[in-house]
Amino acid sequence: MAQQFGGKFSPRGKSTTPPSDSAQSGSAAPQGASRPSAALRNATPDPVGLRSNLMFVPAGLLVLLSLGDGANGLALGLIAACFWTAGAYMLREGLRATAAYATRRVARKPALPRKILAAVLVGLGAALAAWKAEPGVVSAAIYGLAACGLHLAAFGLDPLKDKGTEGIDDFQQSRVARAVEEAEFSLDAMTDAAIRARDREVEERVEQFQAVARELFRTVEEDPRDLTAARKYLTVYLQGAKDATVKFADIYSRSGDATARADYLSLLTDLEDNFAARTRKLLLEDRSDLTVEIDVLRDRLQREGVHLDRS
Repeated sequence: MAQQFGGKFSPRGKSTTPPSDSAQSGSAAPQGASRPSAALRNATPDPVGLRSNLMFVPAGLLVLLSLGDGANGLALGLIAACFWTAGAYMLREGLRATAAYATRRVARKPALPRKILAAVLVGLGAALAAWKAEPGVVSAAIYGLAACGLHLAAFGLDPLKDKGTEGIDDFQQSRVARAVEEAEFSLDAMTDAAIRARDREVEERVEQFQAVARELFRTVEEDPRDLTAARKYLTVYLQGAKDATVKFADIYSRSGDATARADYLSLLTDLEDNFAARTRKLLLEDRSDLTVEIDVLRDRLQREGVHLDRS
């Protein structure tokens, strides 16, 4: 089924009419004007680029070149190709994990250093390929170490230490990580269901809601104490949103019911507003806690005879 795509110059895109005098004078923006900006702020390109995808090519070439090398040569070629394919797959996962680590202010180092493991697998594959062409431990080890080193130089290392976790309780941080992981599963299920609906506007609205929800996730990750106040949003509300999206996709893909579509989009609007309001409230509470800490510190300093200029 064909899908209609929007854009700046499409019939459903934003109007290119110059702003009116009232808009130029600083009048208030529409209530929903901030939702696309939230989606744009959270939009990130796929970290898996052309270079990492090309890492699958040598494995296929090695298999083709090994077909005429006899049983032993073919076996070594297939094993080396398996190492290279596994290394290319691990590299893709490592790039995604590194990108997720880089976008967060508070993050744990990956439990499995995937890019380093990918370099080791590529090195082993290169060593076997060299052994197949020229049997010998020294030459195979040289080629393997060279391939491993070049792979690390090209794609870098995995994050090897936690970021922004100083002063944060490990148990609380683990609870937040589990809650966010479960919430991400719900968002992924919403994406899959929205695609089944085959409606471009529905997919865009689901993406906007996911952007607002992830802003709440990041807020909780930065201060795990907020988990208690946000747990209902990360579990009950997201589970309900996922179930509603699945049911809507089932109905709309069969019947194209316009009423069901309007009701679902209205539900997404309500969810966006509620998640955004909860995020703002958590940020205000964090700011109030900071103000209290500053006032307490100033009082202590004054009792010690240190006078601060508040101007």
